[in-house]
Amino acid sequence: MDTPLVLPACYLPPIVYFHAILSSEKPILLDGFEHYPKQTYRTRASIYSANGKLDLIIPVHRGNSGHIPMRDVRINYEADWQRLHWMSLQTAYRSAAYFEYYEDDFAPFYQQRYERLFDYNAALLELLLRLLKIDRQVGFTDSYRQDYAAELDFRQVIHPKKSYPETEVHPYYQVFGNKHGFIPNLSIVDLLFNHGPQSKRYL
Repeated sequence: MDTPLVLPACYLPPIVYFHAILSSEKPILLDGFEHYPKQTYRTRASIYSANGKLDLIIPVHRGNSGHIPMRDVRINYEADWQRLHWMSLQTAYRSAAYFEYYEDDFAPFYQQRYERLFDYNAALLELLLRLLKIDRQVGFTDSYRQDYAAELDFRQVIHPKKSYPETEVHPYYQVFGNKHGFIPNLSIVDLLFNHGPQSKRYL
C-alpha cells in the first residue's frame, strides 16, 4: 500500500471524515490497534432530529483495562440499541428526499449483530464509500504506530469536541433547517439522505 491516510474506524462518520478522504488520493488505513478512546465518533454519530442535534451512541462492553485495542472492543447488546438507532434514523429522515432510496442498504446494519465495534464500523465505511462513489482502497493496520506523517494522521484530529475551519463545512439543505438552522458536521448520512447522488459535491 502507498503512503496511507490513517483514520479511526468511526460509526457513521461525520462529514469532515469524508472531507479528509477526498482531500487526497491516498488509500485509507483504518487503525485497529490504537487504544480505544471514550466519547469519540468511534461509538457516536450525530444526526438532525426534529428537536435539533441528536447523538446516537453504540454501547460497548467495558474491558478490564483502559488500554484495550480498538479492534478488541465488543459491542454490548444488553439494550436494543439497534432498534432505537434505526427508529431514530427513520423518524429524523423519513421525509428526506433520499431516505427510501438508501433504506435497504442501511437496514441490515440494524438487524445483523457484529461482535466487534471495529468490524461493524469498517463494514459501514465500505458501504458509505460505495454509496458516495468514492473509489478508495481500504486497508487495516497490523500494529500500533505513532510515526505517521502528521498531515496524514487523522486519528486524534476528527473529534466531537473539536471545531473545523468553515472551508471544510459547505452548507446544504437539511430537513429541519427551517426550525433550527444549519447544523454543520453531522453524520455523513444526514448529507446522503438529503442529497443522495449529489452528496459528493458538498464534500
